[in-house]
Amino acid sequence: MLPLRAVLFDMFDTLMLIERDHEFYEPAVQRMYRYLCKRGVDVSYEQFVAAYNAERTQLYEKADLNLEEPHFNVRISGTLKRLGYSYPTTSSVVSETTCEFYEEFMKYVRIDPDAESVLKVLHENYRLGIVSNFAIPECVYKLLRISGIDHLFEVVVVSGSINKRKPSPEIFQSALQMLGVSATETVFVGDTIDADIEGAKTAGMQAVYMERRVQKETEICPDQIIKSLAELPEVLKRCQKNTK
Repeated sequence: MLPLRAVLFDMFDTLMLIERDHEFYEPAVQRMYRYLCKRGVDVSYEQFVAAYNAERTQLYEKADLNLEEPHFNVRISGTLKRLGYSYPTTSSVVSETTCEFYEEFMKYVRIDPDAESVLKVLHENYRLGIVSNFAIPECVYKLLRISGIDHLFEVVVVSGSINKRKPSPEIFQSALQMLGVSATETVFVGDTIDADIEGAKTAGMQAVYMERRVQKETEICPDQIIKSLAELPEVLKRCQKNTK
């Protein structure tokens, strides 16, 4: 029996909870618009929103074909191009607009009340990491830092930094390689059946489903189900018995 050596976590709605049913979106878009106006972008809010939505839709129509995740900067650069402004993804205007978006978003995010205590317990026995779908890696890093739990993770792999998102096996394999562990020695914990559970099991890991909300029916079955992070230490003992 191989020892269980590592636990990988999804980020949002697993360790960090997005409050108020994703009401952050409109205020975050408004904040980007106000910033761009200060930087000389002279269009109406309605024009900006139309260009932003069109760019986002086009990006993801292409990205969905290969489970890609372009950095949020790509979206902003493309939006500005639609409006007649030429700013590369590396420009300060683009990166600072992205920052405006995620600074607003972070107002709506809080750490799960059990996360810190559970992670500290697990950190004594397992190597910990995060595999997150998010187009702004910088936001993930900052949330972990301000929540005071960043030091508990050896690896943090965010889709926007490698242009691959769950359930793509590449993003899971990237984290495993960085940790230097095999899939059979690792458990993944996440709150979505399709991205987290299916992705992790396809990559060869056991998968623990954090039941946050009703999911659509699927044939994919997690190895374990929890309703609270507080249950995880005991559940991992059962996962240990299933390692081969």
